[in-house]
Amino acid sequence: MIDFHCHVDLYDRPKAVLREAVRRRCWLLAVTTTPVAWKGTCELVSSASRVRVAAGLHPELVATRYRELELLCSLCERTKYVGEVGLDGSKRHSSSMRRQREVFDGVLSACSALGGRVLSIHSRGAVSLVLDHLASHRDAGTPVLHWFSGTVEELWRARRAGCWFSVGPAMLRGEKGRRLVAAMPPDRVLTETDGPLARGPGRVPLFPWDVQEAERTIAGLWGTSVAAVRRQLLANLRRLATARG
Repeated sequence: MIDFHCHVDLYDRPKAVLREAVRRRCWLLAVTTTPVAWKGTCELVSSASRVRVAAGLHPELVATRYRELELLCSLCERTKYVGEVGLDGSKRHSSSMRRQREVFDGVLSACSALGGRVLSIHSRGAVSLVLDHLASHRDAGTPVLHWFSGTVEELWRARRAGCWFSVGPAMLRGEKGRRLVAAMPPDRVLTETDGPLARGPGRVPLFPWDVQEAERTIAGLWGTSVAAVRRQLLANLRRLATARG
């Protein structure tokens, strides 16, 4: 199982979650919301196999944490993975868009200078702007659009730009999400949970192994078996993990 976007450090009992994820042989990308969280998250997962840590600065926090950009750029030298980064155009965070764009541009510039990184990107309410930034930094690496919620037209633009997509149970519960995933190239799709921020029935936080729900839904959308979906997802992950960035 693959959870390519999980906030491991934000669970109430992160060590217990990690132990269970390891027991179930889950592959995790532990994204961070601030560069300051990088060190602690690395220490948290140090003994867990199949876990990688991404250095990030969540766009929702840029208004108060934008001064951490320099630290984030320095951390990009120490990891192949960068996230969660991106832009948030929702009404609540639109007032910080100028700062968000400065930070996102700075991160992409740093990744370009380093030869490219794998980026887990937030794009809620700002897909077109995110794609504009990526078009200006074509050497930044491999963009993986986390929980894509744009239009079908924006999806096709993202496909043409070479973007990947990580999709989870919460996204796939809605008709729009299922329609978007059905239009994504199967060889550029990975599963995620966005746990514990994303929640399941009864408002219970999603855990890494809950990607099984996403696998079953994807199997229906692709007209194939869960086993075939898992093989495709694993092949995708291996290709991404060995890519330059």
